Amino acid sequence: MTSLDALHPRLPSPLQELVDDRFARSGVRLLLKRDDLIHPDLIGNKWRKLAPNLTAAAGRTVLTFGGAYSNHLRATAAAGRLLGLPTIGVVRGQELAGRPLNPSLARCAADGMRLHFVDRSTYRRKTEPDTQAAILRATDAEDAYVVPEGGSNDRAVHGCQGLGAELRGHADLVALACGTGGTLAGLAAGLASGQRVLGIPVLKGGFLTDDISALQHRAFGGPQGTWTLDDRFHFGGYARTTPELESFAADFEQRHGVPVERLYVAKLLYGLVTLAAEGAFPRGTTIAAVITGRPFP
Repeated sequence: MTSLDALHPRLPSPLQELVDDRFARSGVRLLLKRDDLIHPDLIGNKWRKLAPNLTAAAGRTVLTFGGAYSNHLRATAAAGRLLGLPTIGVVRGQELAGRPLNPSLARCAADGMRLHFVDRSTYRRKTEPDTQAAILRATDAEDAYVVPEGGSNDRAVHGCQGLGAELRGHADLVALACGTGGTLAGLAAGLASGQRVLGIPVLKGGFLTDDISALQHRAFGGPQGTWTLDDRFHFGGYARTTPELESFAADFEQRHGVPVERLYVAKLLYGLVTLAAEGAFPRGTTIAAVITGRPFP
């Protein structure tokens, strides 16, 4: 098995200043925290969350969960290929079984991940002990190391503290897109006193505040850091985009030559541009936007 050190992650990830008149007009300085450049296959927060879990797996099969377009499944499958670990992806949607795989799941399969499709009712109960035990039996993986959906558990949260530590003293506000909340939970704990975090949820539902609080309680015993969420920029929910968002992302790429992943990063950047226009940031504020992923081919 290849050690994680042998994969040569680029840490700390680069911090890039971006000149954009939409922020400059408001007296705001924008930095990009390029976590998308950490590793070509284990990108961004996927590295930070998976690395401590892969170490804990200690060579066992890794079983995890995700939807049909899950970046987490893609990253876990790639890690399995690179490290010589068997991986199993439990995919939401029994109706997908037997159909041609979409490009995301096809990449997982090409990287050696064994895909196991479950109905949506079972998937909703996946964290219940009886349901999880049944899934492990159905996949012949009773001894597997289980990583939750999105990779967010105590180990992942501690892994994301390093992101906060890398940003200490560099920004007044750190902003990122949020799925399961694990990256924000750790990031906020790693920042210095006085620095704040803004999370842009990419799912609708308003449940993330409680989830992040629970993650911090389990990882650290209580709340850590100063953070808030703005729920206005999910564009209909996870894996949903609109022509407006697509146009915005394409324009941002043309302006700055930075690839913009659509399901998370585009929503983050759109939210920040909107908030700057609304005057939400005091003049003189430095914002670090965490680029947690890049478009997959």
